[in-house]
Amino acid sequence: MNIRNEILETDAFYHIYNRGINSEKIFDTEENYLFFLLKFKIYLNPVCDVFAYCLMPNHFHFLIKVKSEIEINTFAKVLNFDKKDITKQEKGLHSFDSIVSKQMGKFVSSYSQAYNKVTNRHGALLESPFKRKRVENEEYLRNLIIYIHLNPIGIKKNFESYIFSSYKAILSKVKTNLKREETIAVFGDIDNFIYLHNYPPKFDFKF
Repeated sequence: MNIRNEILETDAFYHIYNRGINSEKIFDTEENYLFFLLKFKIYLNPVCDVFAYCLMPNHFHFLIKVKSEIEINTFAKVLNFDKKDITKQEKGLHSFDSIVSKQMGKFVSSYSQAYNKVTNRHGALLESPFKRKRVENEEYLRNLIIYIHLNPIGIKKNFESYIFSSYKAILSKVKTNLKREETIAVFGDIDNFIYLHNYPPKFDFKF
């Protein structure tokens, strides 16, 4: 299936990721990272829950779970999608079913335009279309969370103290939009969460 037409199904987990054009940087300052997360909250928190994320200088990773059909329908009504007979809308990128992908597009466009304006650059900032991979089982889900959180090691950063990752937020008691308890439950308990991040299993599949 053409990835542009692939529907992000309700109640399903997905690894959402992307990188800058030609692997160029997409974040230059702390403000860039924070603005990116703010835009994610505005456009995507209404349609998905976040279990893990990591923002790197030239790419990002999110582990999301698309919300239920009822929640997506409610959000769609807020956006006035119900003004038409949705059964008659065309399929593919412009269909009612693709609302999550459309929100992702708005999110990326909003950040890219703001970044380009601040840095006086032109053209696409991120590769298109955005990458997505459905998570099919709990082992993959658990290993994906670890993989996402260990990304800072690639730029010689301590993953435990890296501030643009969900790792610290999951361990803290500070209020968060992350699905903290649900993420920990994937590992059984907090001790196993910490242990498997420090002694990760050997990944025998690609993320």
